[in-house]
Amino acid sequence: MSQGEKSKYTDKQKRKAEHIAESYESRGVPEKEAEARAWATVNKDDGGGKKPGGSGRGKASGHPAAHKGGETGGRASAGRTAAERSASAKKAAATRKANAAART
Repeated sequence: MSQGEKSKYTDKQKRKAEHIAESYESRGVPEKEAEARAWATVNKDDGGGKKPGGSGRGKASGHPAAHKGGETGGRASAGRTAAERSASAKKAAATRKANAAART
């Protein structure tokens, strides 16, 4: 299979990549970059094309990247005291206020 060929990807993988690319484009990423990132995400999730080729059969998909967010969130603040979190929130509010004043 030559580089960039998508014949070994299932229809579901192609739809998934298209949806991810559209999401990137809506956030201002250039079209070619969005497509590259989308296929990289599909490859990370599924380990490449799932259609059988040569010996063996197609493989199941576990979607690991889609579930990563819930595992990683909250660890930073969980280890801090209430006073530390409050000080951080006050600092962030001051930064937002300063940035808003600088824009006007």
